Amino acid sequence: MTFIDQWLRSDIRNINAYHVPSAKNMLKMDAMESPFGVPEELKDEFLEYISRSEVNRYPDASAEELQATLRSLMGIPKDFGVLLGNGSDELIQLLSLACSSGDSIMSFEPSFVMYELVSKFAQLNYHGIPLDENFDIDLNATLLAIKTKKPKLIFIAYPNNPTGNAFDYDVIREIIQSTDALVVLDEAYYAYSERSFLTEIDNFSNLVVLRTISKIGFAGLRLGLLVGSEETIEQLNKLRLPYNINILTQVSANFLLKDSQRIVSNAKIIMNERGRLYDELSLIPELTVYSSQANFLLVKSDNAKSLLESLKESGILIKGFAIGTQLENFIRISVAEAKENNVLLECIKDYYG
Repeated sequence: MTFIDQWLRSDIRNINAYHVPSAKNMLKMDAMESPFGVPEELKDEFLEYISRSEVNRYPDASAEELQATLRSLMGIPKDFGVLLGNGSDELIQLLSLACSSGDSIMSFEPSFVMYELVSKFAQLNYHGIPLDENFDIDLNATLLAIKTKKPKLIFIAYPNNPTGNAFDYDVIREIIQSTDALVVLDEAYYAYSERSFLTEIDNFSNLVVLRTISKIGFAGLRLGLLVGSEETIEQLNKLRLPYNINILTQVSANFLLKDSQRIVSNAKIIMNERGRLYDELSLIPELTVYSSQANFLLVKSDNAKSLLESLKESGILIKGFAIGTQLENFIRISVAEAKENNVLLECIKDYYG
């Protein structure tokens, strides 16, 4: 027996690490990133701006200027509390740490894998409620699970990843009303969706909204935010590690996120391209394309693995799913700029002849 076998928790040894495939020299359409980086006309100004950062000093511990920037960009009311994280993943982990060992976490399947993974890190019991054949919430099954499992946390991705659909708004409100759990509405794709639960925070003391800037063009900055009542955020802030938002992230986000008009315009471009991709792919008889309110499309194909490999050989990286899972015959395609989407469409059409 090795030292690590003796020292490490057995449940950690049995977990597979989160895998990120190499994207070197690939057209990257697998991770729901925005194709829009820093505009060319702003790069010199941006570099000059961040060069003034005092990297020899600790960053602003409360990131007050950044919080104000995010409130302005996302229309967050002044009387709501905001907690920042090193990506939304850190905030998911922080919420799990607020629970007691052995408490239950609930979410839906298929959905964002980090809900289950983080629950294992924190030695919590994860319960995944299967979505129906249309990838919607089965309300009766959910209410029964809440009654029997008594979760401390319920994560709801809205819109859902990897299916792209936004669950029925009234169904989610009924779930929130039915439980004493803290319900986390993960709105990572809020910029591409029709509705938000942000204003509902005033109506439900057990609701918080989770967001990220990763999907609107700034995945490399690793910045997420949790919005809730001032009381809730004040208590959760005790679990936040000091200086968790580094100075380069703070100054970069303050510069880039103030151009809200460009962010909204880029989101509209992605939504238009999403519609075009949906229409073009739906013309291929071998594919079933699911409507989406995110910046990606879920596509069903009986030969998904072969299609995935064909696209990879053509230099295009998209997301596939493990054999034996509900989504083994599916692929997920991140929506990119028109020229990149055209390359993808040409390769898929060539594959099907």
